[in-house]
Amino acid sequence: MTAAKDKALLKIKALADELSTLTSPDVLPKVKASILGADPKAGEEVLKAAGAEITAGAKDTAAANAAIAEAKKAAKAAIVSLADPATVFDPEKQADQLKAAEIIKKVPESAWKKNLYGFKASQAQFPFMAGLFFFALSMILAGRWQDKSGPKIVALSGGIVLGIGYILGSFGGTGLGAMVLLVGVIGGIGIGMGYVCPIAACVKWYPDKKGLITGLAVAGFGAGAYIFAKLGAAFVLAGGVSHGFLLLGLIYLVCVVIGALLLKNPPAGYKPAGWNPPAPAAGAAAVVKQDFAQGEIIKTSSFWTIWLAFMFSAGTGLMVIGSLKDFAINQGGLDATTATAALGLLALFNGLGRVVWGTVAGKIGPKISFVVMALLQAGMMFLLLGMGSAPGTLTIAACWVGFNFGGNFAIFPLLTADFFGVKNLGANYGVVFTAYGIGGIVGPLLAGMIWDTLGSYQWAFIPAGAACLFAMLLGLLLKAPGKKAA
Repeated sequence: MTAAKDKALLKIKALADELSTLTSPDVLPKVKASILGADPKAGEEVLKAAGAEITAGAKDTAAANAAIAEAKKAAKAAIVSLADPATVFDPEKQADQLKAAEIIKKVPESAWKKNLYGFKASQAQFPFMAGLFFFALSMILAGRWQDKSGPKIVALSGGIVLGIGYILGSFGGTGLGAMVLLVGVIGGIGIGMGYVCPIAACVKWYPDKKGLITGLAVAGFGAGAYIFAKLGAAFVLAGGVSHGFLLLGLIYLVCVVIGALLLKNPPAGYKPAGWNPPAPAAGAAAVVKQDFAQGEIIKTSSFWTIWLAFMFSAGTGLMVIGSLKDFAINQGGLDATTATAALGLLALFNGLGRVVWGTVAGKIGPKISFVVMALLQAGMMFLLLGMGSAPGTLTIAACWVGFNFGGNFAIFPLLTADFFGVKNLGANYGVVFTAYGIGGIVGPLLAGMIWDTLGSYQWAFIPAGAACLFAMLLGLLLKAPGKKAA
């Protein structure tokens, strides 16, 4: 049996496993999501693609085509059942659905062990959560390292670590532990090492355009996430999960290393020609312009105010982003295609928000910018419950949330630079960024637990709005740190 045929039959096996549980109404939403995916005809389309692979690789074309026909018939019956839940208990429909299970007998046990991950939905989040945590954690040391040795060597090392993590992940088998370690921990460390460097370097090169340049730097990160999510999905569809990790690892290794070679800090005392630091506006509370070390900032109340504001703002944003699709489908009654399209626009506005809010912060200051942004985000959190049942309002909500969420990644580096100086910005922002790591884990987990317990996102979105208002209050109370002791 060829590898192509094994892979195609694995797709059918996954479908058959889901179909065999249709006698229980409790699993109907899960089956609907897994079969229909982002398109009402996705079940048939997946099997059509699987059929092409089987036909291409099978020695006995007639037998392969017979298997394809049975699987397509089962998929069609499943889609009919899902369109009308009353037919779930129709014996004829069940018979058609369960015929697909006979096909899986052709797949050897070795194929299951090699290709079937079998993670639960909650387990599938573990590599992502580990990656997020170690992304934030590694920035503490990576920022200090780049402040001492320059951004090139740190970003170069980050690209190598990230690439190796994904490449090793492609050979790590289907175990959850290996996936968490290789893709989550090692990959996350590589991301953190690379992320901090362009932000710190660009602010030093362009102090006259700090807002815009920070926004552009972090927008590149957001745009990359959008592009590589699409590219990664295409790689997985073409050759499986391991194939996808291998190709992404190679791309990351090459591209990040090339980008790292372009990074360097300006010479000491550098400032753009004709530019001088602006004087504080009359009557304004001046920020004390000093260069604090990483160990010094955590002793100030300013740091903890910034940290908490970042944690609440980013955590609530990730809470909504992570649950928006399920909210639209399960609570708003929209189809998966509409929900997925809204998420795509959210990702684009996430990148746009980084540039726009960075530019705004460069003009009116990051503190006032954050207060306004948090207020706007809070308003949408409270309105969101009534906006999930129509495509137009869902799209507006998604774009709004993404736009303001993206602003965090432009505003908080600027707050860190304004309050603690640019000399140690890499190290200092690394510590501030741990707030994102904590908020990014807690927020989505809370949303999922609330849905599992209460069957509604109401008690996720309303507290999220309150948390945004609290973050806004923290922004209003934020004061510059006092002068360092001599």
